[in-house]
Amino acid sequence: MSFVHLSAGCVNQIPLDWEGNTIRLKQAIDSARNLGAEVLCLPELCLSGYGCEDQFLASSTTAEAWNRLMDLVPWTKSLIVSVGLPLDVHGRIYNAAALLVDGHILGFYLKQNLARDGIHYEPRWFRAWPSGSTTAIQKDGKSYPVGDFLFDVGGLIIGYEICEDAWVANRPGRRYSAESVDLILNPSASHFAFGKNKIRENFVTDASRSFSVAYIYANLVGNEAGRIIYDGQCLIASNGAIIQRGPRFSFNDSEIISVSIDIDLNRLARRRSGAQGDIKSAHPILVAPFQWKDCPKALPDILNENWNKEIEWARAIGLGLFDYMRKTRSRGFVLSLSGGADSTATAVMVWIMRELAIAQLGSVGFAKKLAYWNVPEGPSMSDILFCVYQQTSNSGPVTEEAARTIARSIQAEYALWNVEPLVKAYHELVQNTLNRQLNWSTDDLALQNIQARVRSPGPWMMANCRGALFLTTSNRSEASVGYTTMDGDTSGGLAPLGGTDKAFVLQWLKWMESQNGFEIPSLPSLAIVNQLEPTAELRPGSHSQKDEKDLMPYTVLDQIERWAIRDKKNPIEIYHLAKAHYLSHSPEEIGTWITRFFQLWSRNQWKRERLAPNFHVDDENVDPKTWCRFPILNSGFDWELSQLKCLIRKDME
Repeated sequence: MSFVHLSAGCVNQIPLDWEGNTIRLKQAIDSARNLGAEVLCLPELCLSGYGCEDQFLASSTTAEAWNRLMDLVPWTKSLIVSVGLPLDVHGRIYNAAALLVDGHILGFYLKQNLARDGIHYEPRWFRAWPSGSTTAIQKDGKSYPVGDFLFDVGGLIIGYEICEDAWVANRPGRRYSAESVDLILNPSASHFAFGKNKIRENFVTDASRSFSVAYIYANLVGNEAGRIIYDGQCLIASNGAIIQRGPRFSFNDSEIISVSIDIDLNRLARRRSGAQGDIKSAHPILVAPFQWKDCPKALPDILNENWNKEIEWARAIGLGLFDYMRKTRSRGFVLSLSGGADSTATAVMVWIMRELAIAQLGSVGFAKKLAYWNVPEGPSMSDILFCVYQQTSNSGPVTEEAARTIARSIQAEYALWNVEPLVKAYHELVQNTLNRQLNWSTDDLALQNIQARVRSPGPWMMANCRGALFLTTSNRSEASVGYTTMDGDTSGGLAPLGGTDKAFVLQWLKWMESQNGFEIPSLPSLAIVNQLEPTAELRPGSHSQKDEKDLMPYTVLDQIERWAIRDKKNPIEIYHLAKAHYLSHSPEEIGTWITRFFQLWSRNQWKRERLAPNFHVDDENVDPKTWCRFPILNSGFDWELSQLKCLIRKDME
């Protein structure tokens, strides 16, 4: 045996969808077999779904995962297949990979390093398996080896790194080169973040070179459980080079990549490097026979991507929206389109979703994915997106024209509602109760917020009538400082922009206006939005209300948020950083921005606790449920801000 045909597969799964998940895995196995694969690596926890959360602790989950594994085993005849699942080992739950060989279970490798940062919470459900330990479990009258094994399949030595195992300094692969391992399998559930694909490629190529092995990396794809988007990146490397790369952000149920490699070249590299095994430290090896084809195949072309951040964001949010819509069996979306940047970006993302889905699936495949709508040719944009501009006395004709123009350019359904009578009705109710007139000098916040809140019930009603999802347009920057109206602009069931900062949203809209190189056309109509300054448009026109006047420049707000939330810097530390960063601004102005951020951040945690689910698109987030926990009741950084005030006064002297 010299030549081996390797495959990696991404699948779009749903937590606890036992029937659907099993069907998709069987389809992936069949596709790999048709491509001539001999070894297929499927993603981490692909049998149950990665996002089962506390349901992993239910005995029924591990029991059904086992039943479904037994259903898959005979499907692997003539193949070597790795399948991820939760496994009960002596009453404790482990993140496991089953190696199935020619219709039999050879054994289980158990994950040693659990992800616990950011959105990951694996130690809540799983135990970390100790390196070098092995045991066995009894199932259905049979004994199955589990633990930290190597696998000798027909003379090919196979080792494992499950996702996080490869991201730690003392990764299992470091021990493998001295133990004559030929192939490392990495079943992963690695969420999308900007630029993360390059990091993955680096550790895959580094491992194949440093350990003189072939390396298969398989990932999930799509919006699996609601918040996390997987890009589906699959990689195969050998001898320090990527030799096959799969597509990312696929709308298909699965994607399989396959390539033929010469194992002897890696073995030659190990001999040249002088790496040799130490019998005392070697892993236990599970052995199974296997009949190799041992003939080379023509190498397929390697897919190369030249995507910028704007394209990645469009593809990630587009796929995230598509999966959220179809997995909830929703009949599209309802959007309160204000003519501003956030609602415009949300509307355009829905358009991009449909364009990308049809481009990849074709009109027939698109209609099949959304067959629950009973529209044979698939839903149109007007079916998918209903936009409404809700006018008050403070709304300007420019924003209404912008909203109408955008809706028409993407062929969404559009309506104009005058909600001023609703606003006045609430004014009268409260004025009669207070026995006084409301005015802008004493009731500014109340008068602003009621306009936002009356814009919530109507779209909710439309969403209910259409069987659709009501989208909220909150972004991460405004969520961090509470520049939102609860039950107003935060109202909705999903916040597609909730994980994205406002400065990037503005940048992305300008890019979409005239971009080229993306697979869907640019939208010149965005010029009408891009020329506007962001404004809530809740005060009378004479007030000249502007978001950045109320807050600070969005680029500054986003930078302070990164220092404070991502980097955990205190106000004094941020002041020193900001002085070096913003040389043209006075210490007093910088201090005002920092003070405003920390005060608003501290008093608005309760709002962040109530925001709709959002998509994680980078490793900077303020979502308290999955990323950044902060007490609702807190000191407001009063002591730190008093020290900052003294420091600024000293600097100004």
